[in-house]
Amino acid sequence: MGEKTIRVELKDRGYPVHIGGGVSAKHLPPLTLNAEVALVADTHVAAQPWFAPLRDRLAAGAAKFLPLTVPAGEPAKSLAEFARLCSALARARISRRGKIVAVGGGVVGDLAGFVAASYLRGVAFIQVPTSLLAAVDSSVGGKTGVNLPEGKNLVGAFYQPAAVVIDLDFLPTLPPRELAAGMAEVVKYGIISDPEFFDLVKPGAPADLAPVIEKSVAIKAGVVADDERESTGRRASLNFGHTIAHAIEQTAGYGQWLHGEAVSVGMMGAAWLSHRLLGLPLTVTQDLRAALTANRLPVTISGLEFDRLAPVIAVDKKSTGQKVNWVLCPELGRTVQTTAVPEELVREAIEVCAGRKDI
Repeated sequence: MGEKTIRVELKDRGYPVHIGGGVSAKHLPPLTLNAEVALVADTHVAAQPWFAPLRDRLAAGAAKFLPLTVPAGEPAKSLAEFARLCSALARARISRRGKIVAVGGGVVGDLAGFVAASYLRGVAFIQVPTSLLAAVDSSVGGKTGVNLPEGKNLVGAFYQPAAVVIDLDFLPTLPPRELAAGMAEVVKYGIISDPEFFDLVKPGAPADLAPVIEKSVAIKAGVVADDERESTGRRASLNFGHTIAHAIEQTAGYGQWLHGEAVSVGMMGAAWLSHRLLGLPLTVTQDLRAALTANRLPVTISGLEFDRLAPVIAVDKKSTGQKVNWVLCPELGRTVQTTAVPEELVREAIEVCAGRKDI
């Protein structure tokens, strides 16, 4: 597979995103040569056949090497794991010249990135996403953090990586469920910004994921370059479907539903609100449902209840003052933000998400 490099343009904090088969063997050793390296991976990734060679290459070129393993799954995004990793770095005497290499899905990248942002007030880190969802979304943009019992991603920092290395050779080891979960964010990019891209992925995930990943990263990089810290509102467009999704994840228990699965259902709720409030054609909402189904994603979750989800939605990190800032689509390819969403329509949206109300 050919290699593609997309640059995230952030003045002095810009960085490359390398995409292609075998790019980890090409780019990681030069990035970590003679450095103090802390390699963070979860137990699932550490068991993959390609992991030991990657680890050994990094260890061979490093001045100091510290392998760190975290539990697999969303519960690892906790203050307890954050503190444990920081203490391990301190005990190993990793200095400000150190580099943290995060190898894994979004959980590992978010956690390790927050450690990198905080330890010694900031050390360099490199994202090596191994899931489709992390490759197309969480590895790019510098959002790092952990969850609290009160909500998802409520503690964290904007902290950009030094580089992102997306090795396509890692993706064939993904379970089908995780591959499908990544496609939720891909479909989202089409809905919020690119109707032609939406048409491309509407029939389902293509056999060759390289163009899908490249296009998704390019969209994300452009948004981040325009609005790194969600100060203008453009970056918030990436949160389409996430307000309900985060509430689903928390109330169900982190890990019960994969992030992409929750986002898939959350987008159905956001699309319904967009239809009711902004006139999004019902045909677009139906096309979204068909696209998510074709990509083997859930469009409803039985048992969802307004009374359980509403308190979590109210403390969503995207809230403005006492009101939730909803990201909605008035038309395919464009988003707006509004806090003027009546409670009765939120109830309707959750009925749609629960499968009790048809569209």
